[in-house]
Amino acid sequence: MSLLMTMINLVLLLSIFILFVQVFPEEAALRPNVVNVGAIFSFDTINGKVAKVAMKAAEDDINSDPSILGGRKLFVALHDSNYSSFLSFIGGILFPISSYFQLFSSVQFMETAMMAHVLSHLANGLYVPLFIAFNLLLFQTRSSIKFMETDTVAIIGPQSSVMAHVLSHLANELHVPLLSFTALDPGLSPLQYPFFVQTAPNDKFQMIAIAEMVSYFGWAEVIAVFSDDNQNRNGIIMLDDKLAERRCRISYKATLPPDPMAKRSDVLRELAKIQMMESRVIVLNTFSKTGLLVFEVAKSLGMMEKGYVWIASTWLSTVLDSTSPLKPETANSIRGALTLRPHTPDSKRKRDFISRWNQLSNGSIGLNPYGLFAYDTVWMIARAVKLLFDQGGNISFSNDERLISLTGMDLNLSALSIFDGGKQLLKNVIETKMTGLTGPVRFNQDRFLINPSYDIINTVETGYRQVGYWSNHSGLSIVPPETLYGKKPNRSSSNQHLDSVVWPGGETIKPRGWVFPNNGRELRIVVPNRVSYRDFVSVVNGTNKVQGYCIDVFLAAIKLMPYAVPYRFIPFGNGHENPSYYELVSKIAAGVFDGAVGDIAIVTDRTRIVDFTQPYIESGLVVVAPVKKISSNPWSFSRPFTPSMWAVTAAFFLIVGSVVWVLEHRLNDEFRGSPRQQIVTILTLVHKYMKFIYVFMH
Repeated sequence: MSLLMTMINLVLLLSIFILFVQVFPEEAALRPNVVNVGAIFSFDTINGKVAKVAMKAAEDDINSDPSILGGRKLFVALHDSNYSSFLSFIGGILFPISSYFQLFSSVQFMETAMMAHVLSHLANGLYVPLFIAFNLLLFQTRSSIKFMETDTVAIIGPQSSVMAHVLSHLANELHVPLLSFTALDPGLSPLQYPFFVQTAPNDKFQMIAIAEMVSYFGWAEVIAVFSDDNQNRNGIIMLDDKLAERRCRISYKATLPPDPMAKRSDVLRELAKIQMMESRVIVLNTFSKTGLLVFEVAKSLGMMEKGYVWIASTWLSTVLDSTSPLKPETANSIRGALTLRPHTPDSKRKRDFISRWNQLSNGSIGLNPYGLFAYDTVWMIARAVKLLFDQGGNISFSNDERLISLTGMDLNLSALSIFDGGKQLLKNVIETKMTGLTGPVRFNQDRFLINPSYDIINTVETGYRQVGYWSNHSGLSIVPPETLYGKKPNRSSSNQHLDSVVWPGGETIKPRGWVFPNNGRELRIVVPNRVSYRDFVSVVNGTNKVQGYCIDVFLAAIKLMPYAVPYRFIPFGNGHENPSYYELVSKIAAGVFDGAVGDIAIVTDRTRIVDFTQPYIESGLVVVAPVKKISSNPWSFSRPFTPSMWAVTAAFFLIVGSVVWVLEHRLNDEFRGSPRQQIVTILTLVHKYMKFIYVFMH
């Protein structure tokens, strides 16, 4: 049933899109008094309600200034895409099967990229739902074309990326720019969808921000909980890539039905699985209805207590901004979570608009950043249309020759027309340079808004508090990003900062991010039950508790691990005699145990069958000698010289002197004379030579 509802909504949105596009029987070139813009949103959602008020406020502000459109009026036609009541039509609107195949037989119709993509989304391999949805498409298209009365130059929306993928093909065919500030799927490529423009930061940057937060806090693994739709699924794929770049990863992906179809049982089933896993860092990427349900169930399961980390995407900040005050049970269930909010710089225009908001909305809903983006999007279109007129362009439409020959089933498809100025209007939108409520509005060469940034918000007991910012320019900081744009980017880890966070359970100390999983196998660590040298490792008598220096080293190493390592100590030996270490090591090699902790010597035979850690007790070669207490005196230097040493030194002295005398006696007169004189000369000269050698060597 959920698949059928999704397909029906797709069909109905296609019909609304066609309703916005002008039908002309022949070409026209006009400068109408009214410039029509369509808007497709679900106005029962938070962003839909805020966007409705903001877009109408922008329309009034533009029309109050004749210089914007040269006296013409801007009209934003609002259409609600929530058509659940149309399910009652299913039984009465099915066309005959022959009509179904008649249209399918039209080669021209099937050649359009729009229909190919629509059918791929609707069919999904199920032919019966395709038949029902296709008949709904024909019914609604026929009704819309007959009802159509306006010329639409651009469309704001749709709200969801699922619809954006489909409607973007129509926009490509009919050259009608499609601008959305909520369908921010990273998979909506401008190469594939040239007429689709995202006027708020793409979810790619939100996922980069979350990845950098995970890396900043030092967590290695996260669990992703998300709704199974294009935007949230592609966001998690992007998050996985960005985490991998930072040597982190998603350990488990919990998929929920698309918002708002998730039931409590769906959420309970996934969170029960997550409770059994080791990671305690959970990223929640969904929309408000499903998101609040997840937090409600998590609270009931005790998953909003000490040790858990919850990071929610921007949907939570929209709830905090637009729903005030929160219900006590809702505020209690989200306490301690982190979330992101699109950052908009402070300005006088923004403050003035905020002061007007209660009057504009009649106090029905609070303003969030997507209301500011909605306001700026209307202004972007108005400025682009003004520039189109200044460039000499007109609002004109031409018939699509591929559809002229199509007849049957009263669809009048030949009436569909192409906006002649669509390409130029799109170019003007992309080249927008203005300062709006959201700050400077410009697109880079990839058609992303320049300087995407987010506020990082921590939900607390009294509401929420801001703990920092993230920007694509400087990463995490505690100062507004716009103050750093004039400086050289510095993304070093030492330059990343956030204020203190109050975590689930009221903790202010950063959670470890993991626990020992309940569904994981414990490592079997064998410990020798020694009798001697029990300071290294020992088993406390009468218990299974182990202690000692080796155990302390092992536990310290476990604490440094970035992930959970469950283990169990198993004593080895009878406690009456030291066990056989050879047998202990052999059992590890045989798989009886997973590892060992103890004073196990590293010897050659053992290294052939098991691996050892680096030694943590220094041994090496040592010399053991007795120590004698000897008094110190000026002649202490002579103690190493034994009588034999003195005799050898004297003999060496005489031998050197004799050699010198033999060599010098015949030629040097100083070596002649009486025997006493020659002996004195020899001793003096030998002393000089030895002194010279000592000085030379030093």
